[in-house]
Amino acid sequence: MSEANVLDDLIESFINYLLVECGLSRNTILSYSHDLQTFTSFLISKNIADFEGVRPDTITSFIISEKNRGLSINSITRSIVAIRMLYKFLLAEGKLQVNPFAVIDTPKLWKRLPEFIPVHKIDGLLSVPNIKTKLGMRNKAILELMYATGARVSEVVAIQLDWINLEYSYVKCRGKGSKERIVPLGTKAVEAIQNYIKTARPKIKKSQDSRYLFLSKAGRPLRRENIWVIVKKCALKAGIPGHISPHKLRHSFATHLLENGADLRSVQEMLGHVNVSTTQIYTHVSKQHLKAIHRQFHPRA
Repeated sequence: MSEANVLDDLIESFINYLLVECGLSRNTILSYSHDLQTFTSFLISKNIADFEGVRPDTITSFIISEKNRGLSINSITRSIVAIRMLYKFLLAEGKLQVNPFAVIDTPKLWKRLPEFIPVHKIDGLLSVPNIKTKLGMRNKAILELMYATGARVSEVVAIQLDWINLEYSYVKCRGKGSKERIVPLGTKAVEAIQNYIKTARPKIKKSQDSRYLFLSKAGRPLRRENIWVIVKKCALKAGIPGHISPHKLRHSFATHLLENGADLRSVQEMLGHVNVSTTQIYTHVSKQHLKAIHRQFHPRA
């Protein structure tokens, strides 16, 4: 039996175990199966005939190989989780004696700090839309709302007219798992949204028939892809370098709040994070900012 067949047979046993005993979703199992096939291809390329021959440095080499292929940290971490689970299964079944993962962590330390737009460039970005046009007024409202609330792009496109309360300056966002939260709106965002609702939105086709806040010029609810295009075009016109995405506005919202003294729990609630540990990554960004300020201005830095 070839090396590939031996490895494939063990993986097939593991996948059957996941199907029958673990009850994982079809998508998760397909992802794990793909990750394990990628791993076995890597082993064969290194002339490693079986899982018993894998050592900690083999795992490290695999991680580096995947990173060099351009995979995201999330994808690599998922692969390592799948391989780790495979080894636990094979050890429990008595098909292996050594676990190379005993001294291996997931590559969480590689996780990139979230990129954000500096405060001095935010004003330029928010000033790009031409508010003399109905779509420019809409785009201005979108950008102001995203920076004011840190809302995800999927949450922005889902906002309905009755979720906005301009009198009390807040918006309802429906996040992951359909969990709802109330997020405050600043005066600039309230002004931009008010102008859009009163002046621009009524001029959009069939706007009176839609309950959604943001509409395309044809009167349909905007899609996430539309928001991406709007943000990227405005960033380009504002002269902001690099890859600018709607999520970078979310990162900027959180980072700027913390840099100006907001407490972590409040930012967590506004972002809609279930665990505060997810929000804590922004404190690292703030520390990076403080170090940069210290290096720039301290006479003995």
